[in-house]
Amino acid sequence: MSDPVDVSIVLPVYNERGHLRAEIDRIRATMDASDYTYEIICVDDGSSDGSGEEMQSIEGITSIRFARNRGSGSARKAGTRAARGRVVVWTDVDMTYPNDEIPRLLKELDGFDQVVGARTSEQGTHRWARGPAKWLIRRLASYLVQTPIPDLNSGFRAFRREVGAQFLPHLPAGFSCVTTMTMSFLASGYSVKHIPIDYAPRAGESKFHWWNDTKRYLRQVIRLVMSYEPLRFFLPLGLVLSAIGLGKLAYDWVDKDFHLATNTLLIMFAALQTFTIGFVADLVVHRTKPADEVDPASL
Repeated sequence: MSDPVDVSIVLPVYNERGHLRAEIDRIRATMDASDYTYEIICVDDGSSDGSGEEMQSIEGITSIRFARNRGSGSARKAGTRAARGRVVVWTDVDMTYPNDEIPRLLKELDGFDQVVGARTSEQGTHRWARGPAKWLIRRLASYLVQTPIPDLNSGFRAFRREVGAQFLPHLPAGFSCVTTMTMSFLASGYSVKHIPIDYAPRAGESKFHWWNDTKRYLRQVIRLVMSYEPLRFFLPLGLVLSAIGLGKLAYDWVDKDFHLATNTLLIMFAALQTFTIGFVADLVVHRTKPADEVDPASL
């Protein structure tokens, strides 16, 4: 492996021709003016507009190309595995994130395991579909890890590479990889700091598809519950079903002369199943955690 650097900046690229070089130049200018040594790793995710060819013509960067589109999560994972930096920065090249503030992101990382840029506005398309789905997932995620999360889906972040490397095998291939990275850090006891950032309208065509991505958000809700703190979801649900079942049981005894109705038994059985699923899921989650965890930055 080549000599290490302070920072590895990983850029997923998918049909970004026309502004790719400008964004890389902006990142270079701000990093050259900083005190950090760095490398830029661009991962072409099967672009069909010539972005891959443009990327390979840019000198001084590390280029990785996929033969087909595999998702931004796959691109970020490949770039992170190739990284030499003590710190890894994830961002985009669509002109939305303030990449000239990467040095600020790095300074904020002092004493933390991950720093995430929390967007102060929503500039994406189909905001009527994005907004409710993101709000639901953010509230659920905050409840699961018992920590306020102002922006769960931000792609602008910096984290300690040795910590993040533990979770790469568990990251999904698509956009939800950034959500999973935040949750993985918090659920494993690592510190995550959020700082406010501006968010600009994207250059080029949006990759968001309201129907497909809304379905992905719903799947993400299920994944969050099952992957991190399943008991925080299944235990209250089981208690509610148990209370309903016991209430129905008391009603049956009074109204039906101690005869149990079939639906009462079904409710009690549903409560038992809910408890069972929750405890089994919790056992699996804790058994699959890394055997040799990296110490948090605060230690």
